[in-house]
Amino acid sequence: MKKLLKRILALLRQIVQQFSSTQQPSSPPASHPPAIPIPPIPTFVPQWHNGLVLVCSQCAVEQFNGSSHRINRSTTASEDLQNWLKSRLKFDGLWGKYRVVSTSCLGVCPQGRVVVLCHHAVGQQCFIVNPQDEREILYSYIKQMHRY
Repeated sequence: MKKLLKRILALLRQIVQQFSSTQQPSSPPASHPPAIPIPPIPTFVPQWHNGLVLVCSQCAVEQFNGSSHRINRSTTASEDLQNWLKSRLKFDGLWGKYRVVSTSCLGVCPQGRVVVLCHHAVGQQCFIVNPQDEREILYSYIKQMHRY
């Protein structure tokens, strides 16, 4: 093992020596490596620049009092809230200025409630709502954000 380490150190010294002999002595040592040009990534202003509403789809997967949060056999509470928000935004002519999408776990995991994260021009707000009883209150917050 000692012989192997000695051999590795000798090879490293040899590499360093070769590297230092190939550098020109007149050039100053670089303080940092040269910048590699990064190609630009196209950007755009989305039509929903007023706001993005993220509804956690995982909240409905959690169990509450031994039953899942299903409104009916095919729709979870999160999906129902998401669809309801979309229809309200469309009804008020705000669909397109706002976008409602589902997202995976946001890390809050409330029982019996759904996490909703609203991004808008001023900043972001995170709500923990009862998907049936507090949807109108949530929507009023979203409409207030539209004024800013």
